[in-house]
Amino acid sequence: MPARLSREDLYTLEKYAEIRSDFRARVMAHKKARRLPLGVNANLYFEDRLTVHYQVQEMLRIERIFERTAIEEELAAYNPLIPDGHNWKATFMLEYDDRAERAEMLAKLVGIEDCVWMRVGAGPLITPICDEDIERATEDKTSSVHFMRFELSAEDISALKQGAEISAGISHPQYTCQVAPVAAEFRRSLVNDIDFNHRGHRAHGEKIT
Repeated sequence: MPARLSREDLYTLEKYAEIRSDFRARVMAHKKARRLPLGVNANLYFEDRLTVHYQVQEMLRIERIFERTAIEEELAAYNPLIPDGHNWKATFMLEYDDRAERAEMLAKLVGIEDCVWMRVGAGPLITPICDEDIERATEDKTSSVHFMRFELSAEDISALKQGAEISAGISHPQYTCQVAPVAAEFRRSLVNDIDFNHRGHRAHGEKIT
C-alpha cells in the first residue's frame, strides 16, 4: 500500500508553481471517481494518497510554507487522512446552497454522521468512526462537514477480493437514501485502497489494538 507522505515526496514551492495546472487537472479527474453522492444534499469524498498530496501542496502554497518544521507539521495533520489498507477514509459533506435552509437542516439532521453506512456484499453495515480530531456536532445541530473512517473486517476484504459489490446509504429519520450498488468506477477506486496482502485484518467486532 502507498506509504505516508514524507517531506521528500513534496514539490518545492517553485516547482509546484510550474506544474500546478497539470497536477491539479490530474487530481480533479482522479477525484471524480472518489465522490459518492448520497441523495441530493450529501456527498462522501474519499481520500487517498494523491488527494492528500494535493491538499498538502495547496496548503504549503497558500501559506507560503517552506521551513522544514512547518512542513512536517502539515504532514502530521494530513497523513492520517490516507487509508491504512484496511479502511476507507472520507470527508462527509451536507451541501445546501441556501443559507437559511442549511441552518434549518443542520438542526434537523443532528446525529446524521452516525447514520451513514457502507456495506460489502451481503455483509453487515459498516458505520463510520467520526471526527477523531475534534468534535464537530452539538446537541442542537450537526456540522456540514465530518471526517469519517470506515473500518473493514477480514470478511469484508475477502469479499471485495472475490468481486463483491459495495453499497452505501444514510438511515436518519430526516434523511434516508441508499446507493446499491455503487458505480463500477467508484468501486474500483475504493478497492485500490485495500491491501489484500496484509495479514492483520480483523473480523467483525474484534477490538482494534
